Amino acid sequence: MELHASTIAVVTQSEKVRAILARVATIARSDTSVLLVGETGVGKELFADYLHRLSERGDRPFVKIALSALPHELLESELFGHERGAFTTAISEKRGLFEVAHTGTLFLDDIDDVPMPVQSKLLRVLEAQQVMRVGGTTTIPVDVRLITASKVELKELVTRNLFRADLYYRINVCPVEIPPLRHRRDDVPLLAEHFLRRFAPQKPLRLSSDAERAFASYDWPGNVRELRNIVQRLALFADGEIGVADLPPELNNGHPVEALVKACTRCLVEGTMSYNDVVACLESNLLRQALAESGGNRTRAAKALGLSLSTLRDKLRKFGLEAANGD
Repeated sequence: MELHASTIAVVTQSEKVRAILARVATIARSDTSVLLVGETGVGKELFADYLHRLSERGDRPFVKIALSALPHELLESELFGHERGAFTTAISEKRGLFEVAHTGTLFLDDIDDVPMPVQSKLLRVLEAQQVMRVGGTTTIPVDVRLITASKVELKELVTRNLFRADLYYRINVCPVEIPPLRHRRDDVPLLAEHFLRRFAPQKPLRLSSDAERAFASYDWPGNVRELRNIVQRLALFADGEIGVADLPPELNNGHPVEALVKACTRCLVEGTMSYNDVVACLESNLLRQALAESGGNRTRAAKALGLSLSTLRDKLRKFGLEAANGD
């Protein structure tokens, strides 16, 4: 199923995603700030574009920037602009992205990477609806609908004094959480078929039943972006049916539960451990696996396990894993 907003298509058959799209359609009718939360690669930019196209600003500019891709010292100039001579390399004046997006929508991806000094200035712009360029002396009115995105829970950053609470509440008017691909596995075959058609429209490509099972059982840590890249690679070299032998190694390593069972073979098979010891072995290996898959990010690991962050920390201490990478 493809849901369209102008030229933007969201491919899904997941009830979770359909519910999110219905929520987005309602939000689009207002002019409130929206915060998209989801892991890297889930398609936050696509959802932002979809929301913009559905809004009354849909025929106005849609300006986007990945804040994590810019050096911190350049963020102010990019967002707010600068006047000629404001700094050594400012040989001419420059409009910031707020000015460029005037009357339209500004999408700030990776808002969690914005340093504190820029957060303060961003809050002032949002509250006053006007910007002052770097090196400038006058304010410039701006009319912008703001959409932000974060790959982590900003509330956790607020509690650690890494993100301003007042800015958090200003941009978090309408939060939208986008589930990772492993939580909507029914979308995997649909997306694979969509990308096969997109990248090889002239080839009659299809996944074999075994390849489909491998796709379905894989956890897709890189989410839709990883799936798209793998399918693009397959479409380049394949011709006709795509079998398991054609898939990259990571798709042939089995389901995470199988990996967990393999890690606990001794306690499950030998029969020399008590019930409590077997449970402890399984639980500690599950914690290690969640941390490994989240790249050591405890917030994401806790979310994947369905635990609160404090409970995860208690369990890490219990099993002597507190030295694992932090958030």
